[in-house]
Amino acid sequence: MKILRSLYLIINYKTLIVTSLAITTTWLCSYYNIIAEFPLTLIGIAIVFPVVFSIDSAYKRRERALWMLSDFKAHVLAIYLASRDWLEGNEDFEEEVKDKLMDVYSSIRAIFITGEKENQLGIYQKISELSLLMKRFRSLELPSGEISRISQYISKIAVDVENLNTILRYRTPITLRAYSKVFIYTFPILYGPYFASVSEHYSPNLEYLLPIIFSFILVSLDNIQSHLENPFDQVGEDDIVFDVEEFTSIMDQVKTT
Repeated sequence: MKILRSLYLIINYKTLIVTSLAITTTWLCSYYNIIAEFPLTLIGIAIVFPVVFSIDSAYKRRERALWMLSDFKAHVLAIYLASRDWLEGNEDFEEEVKDKLMDVYSSIRAIFITGEKENQLGIYQKISELSLLMKRFRSLELPSGEISRISQYISKIAVDVENLNTILRYRTPITLRAYSKVFIYTFPILYGPYFASVSEHYSPNLEYLLPIIFSFILVSLDNIQSHLENPFDQVGEDDIVFDVEEFTSIMDQVKTT
């Protein structure tokens, strides 16, 4: 089932529509003897290169987002361990810190998956509440140097959240994606005269093989780029997973060892 789902993500209804149109155009051009020798090098220059550039750009954004999320989780863990190990006999405060940290992580997951920009104020509100909670360290007589270090951890969490937010909002250039889509979905149709001209070199019933292959390749590349474009929406196979429950469980296990 997982393989079928992966195939559906790259070969879907759009592939079938473009393939059907390409086959129909090729048949019409063959029937009316409309043939032309178009250069195939145009595919690499006008389509493949921009699409590959877009895929590479989207992949690098995803990798950067993974790095930022790992950095965020490391600072969350550092703050939790500080509340556990730097103070003695304050289990209630330790649990309160852990709950607040996981609340921040849960807010990130909820907002980034839905992509609702109007709710992003909630993340900053959670970070503000976490910052206010850290003032309790002072009342528990933690040395000022350690309090300063915790403040730096919170600052780095805010930086990671803002970097993730930037990755969510600013993606591959819209004009480049629009340009690629126009040529990807029209090329197999516009090249009907070319497919008709070379069909005489194929055995019977294989004259439509070339438009089918071109349609599958180009639309599949576009689908791959589309799924990589937003690494947070939990649609593609390679999306980033916000493992709030798993991370909470790990923190609990670290506590008991």
